[in-house]
Amino acid sequence: MSGSRPFRVSVLIAAAMTAVLFSLSSCRQKADWVEFRGEQGRGTTTNSLYPPIAIKWKLRLQLDEKPTLSFNPPVVLGDTIYFGSMDGNFYALDIESGYMRWIFKSEGAINSVPFADEARVYLGSNDGKVYALSREDGKEIWSFDTGHTVQSTIIRYKDWIVFTSDQGATYFLTLDGVEVFQIPNLVWLYHTFQLYRDVLYFAPGPVTNPVSFGAYDINWRSYLWIVDATQDDATWYSFPALRDRYLYYSTCGILGDNWEFIYYALDRETGDVIWQYIDDSDLGVNTTEPSYTLFRHNLELLDYMAPSLWGNLVIYTSGDTVVRALNARNGKIVWKRSFEYPTTSAPTIAGDRVYFGLKGGPDPVHGTRSPKLVCLSARDGKLLWEIDIEGAVLSAPVIAGKWLVFGTDRNNFYVLEEVY
Repeated sequence: MSGSRPFRVSVLIAAAMTAVLFSLSSCRQKADWVEFRGEQGRGTTTNSLYPPIAIKWKLRLQLDEKPTLSFNPPVVLGDTIYFGSMDGNFYALDIESGYMRWIFKSEGAINSVPFADEARVYLGSNDGKVYALSREDGKEIWSFDTGHTVQSTIIRYKDWIVFTSDQGATYFLTLDGVEVFQIPNLVWLYHTFQLYRDVLYFAPGPVTNPVSFGAYDINWRSYLWIVDATQDDATWYSFPALRDRYLYYSTCGILGDNWEFIYYALDRETGDVIWQYIDDSDLGVNTTEPSYTLFRHNLELLDYMAPSLWGNLVIYTSGDTVVRALNARNGKIVWKRSFEYPTTSAPTIAGDRVYFGLKGGPDPVHGTRSPKLVCLSARDGKLLWEIDIEGAVLSAPVIAGKWLVFGTDRNNFYVLEEVY
């Protein structure tokens, strides 16, 4: 989440189907991905995908060449993919064929991450509303107007729908869209959070100290602990991941032409720092964008710098050219993997493999390098494979059964398939 509002590019988008690039058939695995970053925000699934992996289909969401800055991760439930776009449309697509089941049109860009349950899908829009739609036909069941843009994660927790409006509030609504209570949010934009055992992790701080966030007991309506963000120079605070007593997150701040990363493990019960690891960015020699511009672009992505947990490792892509794997218990570097171009998405781990996007650009030898989808070994960072993609991968790949799903800055939506 961020305390400053990045510049936003307006985009005109029209839906157009492309041809199926590969026609592949196999038995469908049953697997859903209905919540941002998966279970407890770990960015991990026990599903494994192994080569050969092929492009099943892709959907072009924009007819001109104007890139988009945001394309947040979709959710997958049953045989349907749900995601929003900067054109204000919310899409429901058949995962097998790319067939468009329905489209819902809001009055603003959609930069939230939706949530789906058995009957409904919930999303936020820059028109200031949160919508509950029928999963069957996309018809609006109810909407709730916040008066502020809604660019947050949306979750269902027990019988509540929970989300945050930019510089507005974190809301708890009934399943019928009636407000139960709210936590004022005077500062934060692009808010991401966790709800676990009736504690809201990374709740906006109290009105008396709004430049802060913490753990908030939703039964007692009180803070268990608070992180005072006025004490550091960070601009971005990532989504938190939980495991056992640990809470993992990272921060980024600008230092001249460089960025400073701090990776944290907190005690989730007390908020005490267990360890931290500090590193400077490495943007590489081929990066042509000014570092400040590149940084602001990263802030459009709700999962920027979000951790992924695997075994005893916490793995980060941070928008520079380095993938870092830290020991989850003590914060020491276990391995690093460097590339010629910056990473463009948060990582997702399936089985023992790490998937993320890599930026393309000018190359002194080859002229131009295409953006790529990359697969590393989670164990040691070894490059296993990479494929060229039309546009830089923006949404952290979502892995559901045999499918690998993501969107790019060229407004292409991809579904890749494991070939048996």
